[in-house]
Amino acid sequence: MSKIIDGLYYSESHEYVKVEGDFGFIGITDYAQHELGNVVYVDMPEVDDEVTAGEDFGAVESVKAASDLMSPVSGTVVEVNDALEDEPGLINKDAFENWIIKVELSDKSELDNLMDAAAYKAMIGE
Repeated sequence: MSKIIDGLYYSESHEYVKVEGDFGFIGITDYAQHELGNVVYVDMPEVDDEVTAGEDFGAVESVKAASDLMSPVSGTVVEVNDALEDEPGLINKDAFENWIIKVELSDKSELDNLMDAAAYKAMIGE
């Protein structure tokens, strides 16, 4: 059974957003990392890049597959998780602690288009 955290926002493409003030930490869900298997590479944008809700901002590669990362929200990248460059498998250890990018949110109303924990849990059938 996948770990799902209340208070986060979830997308249909299995990314989450943890909101702190005007910033959002974006990563893949525990369910997604289980489906991918051992993560071997994370392709991330650069600081100051713009991300747009519903568009890809990078990719996660595992021994089984590669999957595009779709941004659940729009904003400006203010930080990337550099630890994932050397150790992408951190996502497998704890997908929620090991976010991929931190963005300054440009439109908080976009959060209304995302699922809460209960809706995400229902979507993945758990």
